[in-house]
Amino acid sequence: MRLILDTNILIAALITRGTPPDQLYKAWRDGQFTLITSELQIEEIRRVTRRDGIRFRIHPAEAGRLVNDLRRLAATIENLPTIDISPDPYDNFLLAMAQAGQVDVLVSGDKRDLLALSRHQRTHMPAA
Repeated sequence: MRLILDTNILIAALITRGTPPDQLYKAWRDGQFTLITSELQIEEIRRVTRRDGIRFRIHPAEAGRLVNDLRRLAATIENLPTIDISPDPYDNFLLAMAQAGQVDVLVSGDKRDLLALSRHQRTHMPAA
């Protein structure tokens, strides 16, 4: 199975242990599914983990480990198609990753924008 974990899910996994985001993160690290990512998402993670509101909750070494794990263990999609579907234009790269990576499920906590679509081509976006 091929999944995308939205940046908000990956960040939540580092902040709140034992929660569904953390369980998904551990399942990926245990090889239970293939995680799809892109350099755009890795850069977003680097930006978000440096914000004042997040930086004090996540140790820099944990953020660095996440980035390194993504680069080492995830399948990276390099050539993303141009997509303009999401109500939030900053989420379009996730839909592009889903399309290019033939992703089965995109997991996000973004109910207002991304999850409101519920599906993009073959990719399901179930509500949490």
